[in-house]
This record gives sequence, C-alpha cells and structure tokens, in this order.
Amino acid sequence: MKTLTIDVVSDVVCPWCYIGKRRLERALALLSIQHPDVDPEVHWHTFQLNPDMAPEGMARADYVSNKFGDEATAIYDRVAGVGKEVGIPFAFDKISRQPNTVVAHSLIAVSEPGMQQDAMVEAFFKAYFLEGKDLTEASVLMDIAESAGMDRAVAEAHLQNSALHSQTIDSDKAAREMGITGVPFFIFNRQVGLSGAHEAETLLQGMEEAMNAATDD
Repeated sequence: MKTLTIDVVSDVVCPWCYIGKRRLERALALLSIQHPDVDPEVHWHTFQLNPDMAPEGMARADYVSNKFGDEATAIYDRVAGVGKEVGIPFAFDKISRQPNTVVAHSLIAVSEPGMQQDAMVEAFFKAYFLEGKDLTEASVLMDIAESAGMDRAVAEAHLQNSALHSQTIDSDKAAREMGITGVPFFIFNRQVGLSGAHEAETLLQGMEEAMNAATDD
C-alpha cells in the first residue's frame, strides 16, 4: 500500500471546517475507488479563529455582531445552505457562547490519529454546530470527549494540563508561521496545500498531485 499523509488545519468553531470535513470524507471515498492501493493517514491540527479570546469566551450574539455586523444573517444563511448540500443541518440559533478553543484542540491533539481523532473532531463539530453546546464548560468538554471514546478521567486530566494547552497554543502559532491565515487548510504529503473547503473532486486532485510528485522524486 502507498501512504498518503493528509494534514488538516482546522478550528472546531469554524463552520467551513465542518463542511471541509464532509468534503474530505467524500474525496477519501473517491480515492478508495480510484486508487485502492493508497492508504491515507489523516492528522488534524490546531488553528484558532480567535486566538485572543478570553478563556471564558463571550456571548455568541455579541461576537457575531462585532465580527459581521449587518451582514451576519446573509453570511450564515449562505453557510447553512452549503451545509445542507453536504448533510450538515447547522443550528446556529442554538449557539449561545463563542468559546476559546485551546482545550478542545488539546483533546483532539492527544487523540490517536485515524479513527479516534476523527471521532473527536466530529464530536466537537456536532456538539457545537448542531447542539449548541457551550465549549467553555468543563463538564461539556468531558461529555464530548467521552462520547468520542476517551475515558472521562483521562479527559479531565487533559482539561487541567497547562503544559498541553501551551503546546496547543504553540501549534496554532506554528500554523500561522507557515503562512496559514484561514481554515480549513489541507496539506497532502507535505507538498501540496489547499486553502478552503474545496469540493471533493478538487481535494482529490490535490491528493493525486501530491502522490505524483512523490513518484517523480
């Protein structure tokens, strides 16, 4: 089997990242059909849309108003429309709190890449965008981690691990130093980068380009 590494830089409170995850899943399904000899490895990496957000977060209504003003409704209507196309029933009206995402990212970072990490990422997207869960609450974070298969006591320890949180912040800074300014950002075989929630076919093209480049080396 040929290995294809896929690094996804993302934030759990980014709706386009959730859409990007669905499109990546579609691209991986196409890859398995067209290139059955390829074994993709997906790794999720930290990016904070709001790195300066207070640990306790802020009211979602204030956040949206401050960031988008009068354009907010149109912007989120468009996102919701694209979400429906990929099977995501966004429930923005349920979100009451805009969180700091360092702890959420920390839980993702310590999850084993592959099915475990995918489950954790999916659990956070679902909790925030479909259920409107408050990601500033420790009990909510532990519930999400537990739903993704992490032992609750282990999750609680990660919530209190300041060294881990510092590493997460450093990962966010590293992404910015690479020149990443928006997410989702996909990197295939550490050679081909794509910024944005591209259609599955475009993501597949990026994968194929990266694999062809590796063959040429």
